[in-house]
Amino acid sequence: MKNIDVYKAKFLENLEGRYTDKKPDNLYQPIEYILNLGGKRIRPVLVLISADLFADKSSEAIDAALAIEIFHNFSLVHDDIMDAAPLRRGKATVHEKWDINTGILSGDAMLITAYQLFENYPVEHFKPLAQLFSKTALEVCEGQQYDIDFETQTEVDIDAYIKMIEYKTAVLVGAALKMGAIIAGANQEQQTYIYEFGRLLGIAFQIKDDYLDVFGDESEFGKQLGGDIIENKKTYLYLKALEGKQKEQLQHLFSVTPLDPSAKIKTVKHIYEASGAAEATLKEIEKYTLMAFECLEKIELSDDRKAYLKNFGLNLMNRTF
Repeated sequence: MKNIDVYKAKFLENLEGRYTDKKPDNLYQPIEYILNLGGKRIRPVLVLISADLFADKSSEAIDAALAIEIFHNFSLVHDDIMDAAPLRRGKATVHEKWDINTGILSGDAMLITAYQLFENYPVEHFKPLAQLFSKTALEVCEGQQYDIDFETQTEVDIDAYIKMIEYKTAVLVGAALKMGAIIAGANQEQQTYIYEFGRLLGIAFQIKDDYLDVFGDESEFGKQLGGDIIENKKTYLYLKALEGKQKEQLQHLFSVTPLDPSAKIKTVKHIYEASGAAEATLKEIEKYTLMAFECLEKIELSDDRKAYLKNFGLNLMNRTF
């Protein structure tokens, strides 16, 4: 197995210049722009890793990795439009740099080109890859709708929140690993176990993102901490803190948008700590990570390859940005 950075470099080499010469410019330049904004590239890297874990076939998995990353960025373009977000990874969002119509149309083109990439696979791989991709894409849309619904709901329970992040984030992580397994020729049972490993790890990953948004290292995080608090997002931290004595104060704070949010962020952060929500969130991250590792033990891989995946999961759980 290769170093993570080697897989990332291999992926980026195949992503570079993919839309440079395509016309019309106003359709394809926004696509190239969003794809070059950076990011962790976790999902496409996982496709390549999984293909190598089962049969050393990462080279054959490039198109599936590209499809996953293009789809993920398509969802970000449309999410940014729905959220009226001005920035993505510190740069202007596509709809701000161009306009909303361009963002919608370029996003649509990204979804279509993602599907087209599966046409490069033989029929025995094309059908299961396309079926998995369709199922996952629809679940991501459902997760986004749940997230939108939460904005206007006064009561959201933790189970509903977990379902939302499972669909919006975790299923794509599971799909990435399963795609690599499909391309490598792993059997159905192994495909299921690697999918579940990814899905559970994806839930832990998103809850950790919620936590880092408040308690991360700002110098490493790359943006102001407390963005979810400013936007009154009902994260795991928030929902867990509602179980404490300062429920009414917290609900009030999440009903207002002050001109200077720094005091609000400080107060909410204190409530998260005093209520035990911060500690409970860390335990929840650990719980889902350990559940993922239980699935990992069922996968028929050598000990060193299992250790490779376990280290990947531990690094995600212990990251500070």
